[in-house]
Amino acid sequence: MLPEAFSKRIVSQSLPDPPGLLKALEEPSPVSIRINTSKWNREPVSSVRVPWCVDGRYLESRPSFTLDPLFHAGCYYPQEASSMFLEQVYKQTCGGIRNIKVLDLCGAPGGKSTHLSSLIGENGFLVANEVIRQRSMILAENLIKWGESNFIVTQSDPSACDRLEGFFDLLVVDAPCSGEGMFREIVVRSEWSPGNCVLSSDRQKRILIDAWPALKDEGIMIYSTCTFNPAENEENISWFLSQIEAESVRIDISGFEGITEIEHKGIFGYAFYPGKIRGEGFFISALRKKSGTKSQEKAVKSGAMKISSEEKNMVNRWTTLHEDRIIKMGEEIFAVPASMEDFNTLLGKLKIVRPGTSVFSRKGNNFLPSHDLALSVRLKKNQFPSVGLDLPDAISYLRRDIFKAPFPERGWNLVTYKGVNLGFVNNIGSRFNNYYPVEWRIRMRIGDNDLKDIIVWDCINK
Repeated sequence: MLPEAFSKRIVSQSLPDPPGLLKALEEPSPVSIRINTSKWNREPVSSVRVPWCVDGRYLESRPSFTLDPLFHAGCYYPQEASSMFLEQVYKQTCGGIRNIKVLDLCGAPGGKSTHLSSLIGENGFLVANEVIRQRSMILAENLIKWGESNFIVTQSDPSACDRLEGFFDLLVVDAPCSGEGMFREIVVRSEWSPGNCVLSSDRQKRILIDAWPALKDEGIMIYSTCTFNPAENEENISWFLSQIEAESVRIDISGFEGITEIEHKGIFGYAFYPGKIRGEGFFISALRKKSGTKSQEKAVKSGAMKISSEEKNMVNRWTTLHEDRIIKMGEEIFAVPASMEDFNTLLGKLKIVRPGTSVFSRKGNNFLPSHDLALSVRLKKNQFPSVGLDLPDAISYLRRDIFKAPFPERGWNLVTYKGVNLGFVNNIGSRFNNYYPVEWRIRMRIGDNDLKDIIVWDCINK
């Protein structure tokens, strides 16, 4: 049952079809994914495109993502379809900005961060932030799997944005909310209360105020929630506009059916209501900053060590990453996605969890390639011998179980599935060592028929 207080409020709100919305929330959730075309150029059989996302696809039913090696390889990301509308807002507000600097303030688990990573490509860099340590690790894992090598992962409170006056071109705030748009999940319903809605609204106000200084003059803030509550959506944006100098940006939705434009005291928001769209509940709005900003503080001195010419040559041999953006932390070599000036500006202002793409670590005279490198789209082809695994052996690799495979050469070998990299093994002759990250391994028990329950892909490339 839906919470009674929620149902009463929905009926009283000015919505297109309150009874239809309440009915839709009792129905199963649509299943959708976003394909990573940098790695994978096929479509699921019988899938249908998400109208507002080029690479988004609806699936007929929910497969076992956990048991699909292509999911672990970063070929796609299971993402709720409504939230993929971020793509349209980005393209209409920021699509022409060169060398764009983006902050995804509430990034975990990674749906919007991986989406932004694809949208900006090599045209800029993304700082993906998550305040909770454990969730920041999940965020880093999903971005590493995605493989675009244009991100930095941080773990900072929004108040840290005050140290980065006018640094970012785009600020994305997918704010923690009361979760009404996800009421098809019973757990979310059980945690809802009118009091929690008030707490969410107050928390969102603090996040907005704290984050705003980091945005450049004329920069864009995209604010979103997964709730229907006006106090967390249009009313919060209206309140925020009374505190700062900005203008609401209207988005063209003429090409999409079912999206509801909300106009409230001079602001525009876009609502996704189950029953009218194929997706969960979602709200999104964009603001353009009009006030002047303070000058940026001087960059702090980097804590990174200089790399040797030998280490730089190895990076150039294995990757297409920028050689002037290579740093060394301890014995690990990273490629950062920003200029060293921008990276050093971030250093010390934000708590950096992942400074960029790990290329390798150095142990004496040995270079140990990282898992990041195996999954990066910037890894050069044919740098390592590889062996393709069938589904059972690929699952065994991802579980770090014992499996047999004819690795062609001693030393580092890539493990692949359907031509996509899964990670490294080190063939030492008498055996091979599995270098799939222990903390990422598949832990679930697998029945005899479970491996049949994964996505079936069309054989013809898009």
